[in-house]
This record gives sequence, structure tokens and C-alpha cells, in this order.
Amino acid sequence: MKPDTLRALNAVRRDQTPIILATWLDTGEEQLIALGDDYSPDLAGQLDEAFTSDRSAKLEVEGRPLFLHVFNPPLRLLVVGAVHVAEPLARLARTTGYAITIIDPRRAYTDKERFPGLTLIDAWPDDAMAELRPDHRTAVVTLTHDPKIDDPALHFALSSPVFYIGSLGSKRTHAKRIERLKEDGFDDDTIARIKGPVGLDIGAKTAAEIALSVMAEVVAAQRGKLA
Repeated sequence: MKPDTLRALNAVRRDQTPIILATWLDTGEEQLIALGDDYSPDLAGQLDEAFTSDRSAKLEVEGRPLFLHVFNPPLRLLVVGAVHVAEPLARLARTTGYAITIIDPRRAYTDKERFPGLTLIDAWPDDAMAELRPDHRTAVVTLTHDPKIDDPALHFALSSPVFYIGSLGSKRTHAKRIERLKEDGFDDDTIARIKGPVGLDIGAKTAAEIALSVMAEVVAAQRGKLA
């Protein structure tokens, strides 16, 4: 890699910005490609696939060999509510390679002994998420059942490009949530981004089983496998 390219690549990665290093193998020419850059339809599809799958790839473009080296920031899971389900969920998320942040304005809940080694934020979710800047590599899960805490997080998440939004609660709870969001001006298509009740239907009962169903749904969403 050329020194100028390396310096530019390192600067972009420090900003946690998805980037692809494209190298023409026949000439050694290098180019950094950001998510959303304009390219021909055929190449754009390949770029989107590389960004989404996290997989580098060798292509042939107009008879020339091109290698795409993907540099994505870590996948993130923002968990709103340091409740009992958050503990096994955090463990599962870490195991599957996610960077986890627990957000709960109730300081008594954000105990470092319960969440060792994790980022804990005791601010209101909308303030915390404004600082965290959730992107297309981010999933958001709300767990508190408290509209004063969950709803601000959902407002922010629904206005962002996060790839997954889930909210814990019964069908009745979710119906009330939908009513509140409609009153706040969100339309049906936007509200439909929320998976509620959260998690794949595996008959989960315990906190660990609920966490498993949630993490499975997050992974399915990130891999494009949700209906």
C-alpha cells in the first residue's frame, strides 16, 4: 500500500467510517471508496455487497482485475435499559463480535460489576445516542418498558440509519407504543422498522432465552435474513 493511501485510510478508520480500498491488480492503482459514493450500477452492487457482508473480494470490471478490501467499523449494539435481560444479551453480543453500550439514566442500574468491561452511560437515551451517532452498523434494543426512557431512544433510532430496532414488551405493550409514536408524527412504514415484541419467536421464557432470541434476530437482520 502506498504511504499516501495508508495515511488517508488510517484517518478514515479513526473516524469509524466504512471504507473500501480498491486496488487494480493489473496496474497497482489504489482508490479509497466510501459508502454511498457514485459508481456504475454493476460495481455499485458489488460495493454494497462487500460493505454489507464484511467480505473482501476479487472482481473483474471491464476485463480488469479489481480487489476490494473492506474496512468496516465494528458492529455496535446499543442496549437501552440495564435490566436483567441486558446481562445475558451483552454476553451474547460480545461473543458474536458486537461492541456493546448499555444506556440507562437510572444510575442504580448501571453497575459495573453487572456489566464488566462494557461501556455504561447513565444519560437519557436521546442525549446518549446523539453522542454515539448510531449508523448502518448499529442495532438498537430497548428493554425498560418505560416510555419515558424507551420512547426517546426509539425517536432517535427511527430517524437514523440503524439496521435493527427492537423493543421488549408484549403485543399489548407494543400496540400502545405504536399509538404513541403515531401521535408523535411517525408514519406506519417508519414504525414498522421496530421489531416488537423483540426477538425471534422461539418460545423464550427466561432472561437468557429472551436474550438469545433477540441476538438471533439482530444477526438475522444484519445478514439480510429477516422477512
